[in-house]
Parts: sequence; C-alpha cells; structure tokens
Amino acid sequence: MDDIDDVFVARLMTSDLHTVTPDTLVEDAAAVLLDNDVSSALVVDDGTLVGILTTTDFVDIVAKSQPKAETTVERYMSPDPITAGAQDSVAAVAATMIEHGIHHVPVVDGGTPIGIITTSDFAAYVSSPEAPSP
Repeated sequence: MDDIDDVFVARLMTSDLHTVTPDTLVEDAAAVLLDNDVSSALVVDDGTLVGILTTTDFVDIVAKSQPKAETTVERYMSPDPITAGAQDSVAAVAATMIEHGIHHVPVVDGGTPIGIITTSDFAAYVSSPEAPSP
C-alpha cells in the first residue's frame, strides 16, 4: 500500500477535460456540464487556463435571476483558480481544497490544463482497495 504522501496528483486526476472559453454563453456551458455528466468546465483562452466554472456557479446564476441571452461564462467563472501540478502530493492538494472550501483543482503544466482533480477523485481513491490505511 502507498503512503498518502507518496501519491501524486497525476495518479488520481481526470485527463478527459471539458473546456469552454470566456465568451461561451452560459447556456452552452451548462449544456457541456449536463451532456458530459461533469460538475465543472475549465475556462481556457488560447490554451491557457483563465478560470473554472462549476455547478456551484450555476446556483449563483439562477439566484441572480435567469441570465439574459448572450451572458458569457466570463461573468460567472472563478478567475485564476487554485491549481496543482501533476507531481504535487495528493495530501497537499487535499489540504488546500479543505482550506479554501473548493471541490475542483485544475492540474496545469505551465498554465496549460492537463487534468483536473476533484473531491470525487479523492472519494474514489479512498474507497479503492489500494488506498493506504489511516
């Protein structure tokens, strides 16, 4: 069994990314999340991560009255999201997520998104037979 400090983000992250651009309409971004059964989309501009849009952001969108047509992702995304590198310790990333109350951390390589790690990835890891004993 692995010691949790020896497990790296690359092992748990999802590399099948769903992205939108800052000028994507929120309706289209919602369709990306629903069609792919995911809870976040990375916001990229010319291949560089500039934000993240999560299902929690859609609560904000609805609470502020339904958006008019032509409302873009840029208005509701979280800019400059906290990120991780593929070789970061999952223990450190988990601590960061708890500290900041977030559920999604994009994994980047020089600003380019290569994956995402979420609380669901941690739950799946902890419930797997290879998980270290507490």
